[in-house]
Amino acid sequence: MTDAKLVDRYSITNRFPSASQKADVVVIGAGPSGVAAAIAAAKGGASVLLIDENPVSSSLMGLDTPLYFGGRMTRAVDNKARMIEQIFASDPLLEAAFEAGVEVALGVYAWGAFQNGPGIAAMPEAAVGLADEECSWMVAYKQLILATGSRDLSLSFQGWDQPGVMGANGLHALMHRYDAFAGNEVLILGSGDLALNTAIMVVEAGLKVAALIEVRDQVQGDAALAAKVRGHGIEILNGHVIVSASGGADGVERATVVPVAGGDSRTFTCDTLCQAIGLVPAIELFNVLGGKLSVRTDLGGHVPQRTGLVSTGLANVLVAGDCAGLSTVDAAAHGEAAAALALAAIAGQPLADEAPAAATSLDAHAYHADWMAALMKVGDDSIVVCQCEEVTRGDLTAVRQPRYLGPPSEVAAKRDIKTLAADGPLNQDQFKRLTRACMGQCQARRCREQVALILAQSSGVPVAKVPLAGYRAPIRPLPMSVLAAHDEPYDMTANWDVWFGIASQWVPYNDIGTEREAMHLEMLTDSQHI
Repeated sequence: MTDAKLVDRYSITNRFPSASQKADVVVIGAGPSGVAAAIAAAKGGASVLLIDENPVSSSLMGLDTPLYFGGRMTRAVDNKARMIEQIFASDPLLEAAFEAGVEVALGVYAWGAFQNGPGIAAMPEAAVGLADEECSWMVAYKQLILATGSRDLSLSFQGWDQPGVMGANGLHALMHRYDAFAGNEVLILGSGDLALNTAIMVVEAGLKVAALIEVRDQVQGDAALAAKVRGHGIEILNGHVIVSASGGADGVERATVVPVAGGDSRTFTCDTLCQAIGLVPAIELFNVLGGKLSVRTDLGGHVPQRTGLVSTGLANVLVAGDCAGLSTVDAAAHGEAAAALALAAIAGQPLADEAPAAATSLDAHAYHADWMAALMKVGDDSIVVCQCEEVTRGDLTAVRQPRYLGPPSEVAAKRDIKTLAADGPLNQDQFKRLTRACMGQCQARRCREQVALILAQSSGVPVAKVPLAGYRAPIRPLPMSVLAAHDEPYDMTANWDVWFGIASQWVPYNDIGTEREAMHLEMLTDSQHI
């Protein structure tokens, strides 16, 4: 007769604690879509928690997380209280959210999101993992709205790994949300609407724009915006690509560009070099949840696979704004549509979602590929691609192992990107493991897309055919002390190391396969503690 009370101590079932906080609707991201979604959900009678990681700690900003800040922030960002006040002042809708009854949490990071499904079946309830500078905690939700926005596309050239090279979204955040930009003269890469609007923002703030550099022969953005830029006396230099940025202890002081077709170089004086070539939907949380992705070059690249305007294949998860795909859809309307579906689902009366946005003529991958091709033409293999792990273009295309492992073996030395491609489709996760590209503290925010572009250029395949390297929680680099501060129950803490059920995990690497391996296994107790 089986004892019904017998519990498998190797199982994690029933060991996860309940979330310390609950809300009907959790909204991640306090941009236009997120705030609109939170206000609409609160007015509909739901309890709503609105999370935004701004103000980001100065340590994360130094890692270019979540945006490409490029070391161009003033010391004002060290004062979190002052930054919170500044963010409220920069966005009046946050006050409207408070008045609507929304609980607003600023300076809080969503480092993961979890609900039962393939790969996990022991969660007591769907929950989001949150953290600040002191501790981490879980918040349970009935409906989750991801309005995580977009981040900057960054591409490499000689000198891009120094202070002063940053992204357009990072520049916008420092100038408006933080009022903490430490620069005076900006050279802008790109000529699409993103670059043109960035130039107008900079000059209207009383700062100087050295020029706009465009790799294609024609301006890529709106003609009226281009005319406004030129009306400020700003030069748009078509058919050119940056070769290098150089400077001193404080970073960039000048940048050199050359014609793509060949010719004489030009050098511009500047203290900031802003990459405004493109944006990338911020899909980390959606990917961690197990959501399926689609490649939509007209929407900026990899985007959540949607069954409607804001609905996804994931139960209880909606997407809104730029994270759903870069488009011309009104951000507030996107958020309000997500709130309407969330409220209906909570009430048990689900609504039919609108059809997804129609495709546009934009081909983001083709434009990004033109930039990457020009940069590879004028640069060499010594240019660093992954700043965190110091992986160069040459390391990537030659599939070289990390330098701390010493010289490659004779077999490994014969391997390169072409021999690897001959064995089957290239996979970014494969290169990540072989070279450590994209494995650093910034969690590939500076290199993920350009690694895919380099793999595509070097192997002659479309970049859309290069699988995206996967995301894993925590999606923000957090101190171990913060994650360790999570309140685990005794049963979880006491049995954590045995859940893997692999005795050999305790055997020192050098003893595996030797006579000493058996000795280690004999030393293990029934609980597999040494």
